[in-house]
Amino acid sequence: MAQFPVNQTLDFYSAAYRDSFSRINGIVIEGEQEAADNFRQLAALLPEHTAELVRLSKMEYRHRKSFEACGRNLEVIPDLQFAEQFFARLRQAFQTAAASHQTATCLLIQALVIECFAIAAYNNYIPVADDFARKVTESVVADEYQHLNFGEVWLKANFEAVKDELKATNQKVLPLIWQMLNQVESDANAIGMRKPPLIEEFLLRYTDALSQIGFSLREILQMSSQGLAAG
Repeated sequence: MAQFPVNQTLDFYSAAYRDSFSRINGIVIEGEQEAADNFRQLAALLPEHTAELVRLSKMEYRHRKSFEACGRNLEVIPDLQFAEQFFARLRQAFQTAAASHQTATCLLIQALVIECFAIAAYNNYIPVADDFARKVTESVVADEYQHLNFGEVWLKANFEAVKDELKATNQKVLPLIWQMLNQVESDANAIGMRKPPLIEEFLLRYTDALSQIGFSLREILQMSSQGLAAG
């Protein structure tokens, strides 16, 4: 695993840092809980993969507990009410798809969009994190690649049957990511993270995932531009 230098310019115990960290910490805690719940629902949609999906769900829940410890380390109470509202539209998109048994949509949302965004966010946070949170986040991000891989494998195997569904889902869901990121840009800046490199890494990982499951370069560029335009 790559080693990242720890940022020494941030005052992790300042009022401004702790205020922003309360919302960011709430988001990662709620995000891991959402992921745990989503993998449980996917287990119902894909009973032949129940054991693996339940394993991934339990892993996400352990991540939640790890990030709760990061808040306690800085004596910060996570703003979970803000976090629940933050994820509301993405949660609704997943729940609507699950209720309609749209497995491909659920996998695109959780195993590609959310996981690629989480990996990008965590990798961009590690260099500016306090020492305790840095070690926790390095451990968590190593696990997230397994979740991304599950989605890629299933979607690749079923690509022709779900291709149009994935395109439609991308157009609806990708703009939500940009809107969510814009909503917390100032808090991210306050804890040392910057928007451009986060977006760049997310797009690199997401477009690579789309390529892995079968989309052509032209289709990927079109899907990315549609999402950006709508966002």
